[in-house]
Amino acid sequence: MSIFEKIGGEAAVNAAVDVFYRNVLMDERISHFFDSIDMASQHQKQKAFMTMAFGGPNHYTGADMRKAHAHMKLTEEHFTAVAENLIAALKELNVAQEHIDEIIAVCLSVKDDVLNVPPAA
Repeated sequence: MSIFEKIGGEAAVNAAVDVFYRNVLMDERISHFFDSIDMASQHQKQKAFMTMAFGGPNHYTGADMRKAHAHMKLTEEHFTAVAENLIAALKELNVAQEHIDEIIAVCLSVKDDVLNVPPAA
């Protein structure tokens, strides 16, 4: 069974993204990255991405992680802030810790792309 199914499918992902962005927009470490972003569109992209990344239906049409974040000059601190806000959202929605751990493993799998770390030679 996929993480998507374990946490409750589309409704759970939608709720998680909504709570996540509420948290992110209040976090001064990272909120400025969203100052000029159409948040309705961002929510839709994130919901589609998380659904696909967690093993649900793939309706994601956005850029890959490296391209989507290349212009942002993100640091380890930014990545940590995003992860902390995601964990807080999942806990608020009473997602089991074992599923949170699986979700964070998915996030960590794209960390180098998000931070634009050059691929190993």
